[in-house]
Amino acid sequence: MEILKVSAKSVPNSVAGAISGVVKEKGEVEVQAVGAGAANQAIKAVAIARSYLATTDIDLICVPEFANVNINGEERTAIRLICQTR
Repeated sequence: MEILKVSAKSVPNSVAGAISGVVKEKGEVEVQAVGAGAANQAIKAVAIARSYLATTDIDLICVPEFANVNINGEERTAIRLICQTR
């Protein structure tokens, strides 16, 4: 599964476009965010992607999970959003 990493500085419309493209191509994508700002941008992007995909009759759902990721040798907790079609 393809992983899209979102930061607090990510532009939600751009991330939404990436989510939409991967979901159209592969049917699912994982969106990862570490930190409150990044999680905020990721959630906004999923909501926008859902509206983008609705115009093509694709019903996007999102399953949130926690994940442990390694960043610069340090283990951090991330939010993992599994986005797939229903």
